[in-house]
Amino acid sequence: MLWTLIVEPSGRSGSENMSIDHSLLCRAQEGVGFLRLYRWSPPCLSFGRNEPAKHRYDLTEIERLGLDTVRRPTGGRAVWHDAEVTYAVAAPTATFGALRETYNIIHATIAVALRGLGVPAEQAGHPDTQEPGLTGGACFASPVGGEVIAGGRKLVGSAQVREGTAFLQHGSVLLEDGQDVVAQVTRGATIQPVATSISALLGRPASFDEVAEAIRLQAQRAWPGEWIENERLLADTSAARFADSQWTWRR
Repeated sequence: MLWTLIVEPSGRSGSENMSIDHSLLCRAQEGVGFLRLYRWSPPCLSFGRNEPAKHRYDLTEIERLGLDTVRRPTGGRAVWHDAEVTYAVAAPTATFGALRETYNIIHATIAVALRGLGVPAEQAGHPDTQEPGLTGGACFASPVGGEVIAGGRKLVGSAQVREGTAFLQHGSVLLEDGQDVVAQVTRGATIQPVATSISALLGRPASFDEVAEAIRLQAQRAWPGEWIENERLLADTSAARFADSQWTWRR
C-alpha cells in the first residue's frame, strides 16, 4: 500500500485541522494511507462528534477565556490541544483489521516510538476490556484499554471513526499537560484529568520535531508499504463545515 507522510510543525486552526483530517478519511477510501503529524494554532478545545457540548460545557466561560473550539469528526470526550504532537492515521479498514485491533496497533506503534526516546510508555490493559464513554470530563480523565500510558497516567488520547471502506484515527501525544482547561469549562462536578506528558517524564522540554520524527520512523518500520511525502494534498482543503458554530454546538 502507498502511504503518504504529512508533517506540519507550524500549526493550523481547529477547523482547518479537522477539515484536513476528514479529507484524508475520504481519500483513504481510494485505497491509500496517510500519516499526518501536526500542531494547533491557536490552541483549541475540541469536542467529540456526539458529545452534548452545549449542555456539558460553559460557553460563557469559554468565550471569556477566548478559547478556540471545534467539533471533531470522531467520537470521545473533550481535549485541550496546545503543547502536543497530534497524529492522524487514515487508511482502508482492511489495513489493520477491526476497530479495536486498529486502535491497538496504532497505539503500539506510538508506544514503541516513545520508548525509543526514553519515555516509559506502555499500553493500558487489553484493548477489548474497556470502551470509551461519553461521561463528563476530559478525554484524559481516564485511559481506555490499549491507550498509551506511563506510570498509570494517560499520555496519548485518541478517537476513531469509520466511513465506508476507510477509517480515521487521530489523537494527542502530550508534550506538556494542560488538560485542566477542560475541567475549568465543564459544568458541574467532573472527573479531573489524570494525564502526564513527555516533558514531565523525561525531565526536560520535549520538542515537536523529536517526537514527530520518532513516530514517523517507527510507523515506517512497522506498517508495510511504500512511503512518500506530499503536502500538496492539503492545498485546496476547505474548513467551512468545521468552522461553522452550528456544527460545533449542534448538541
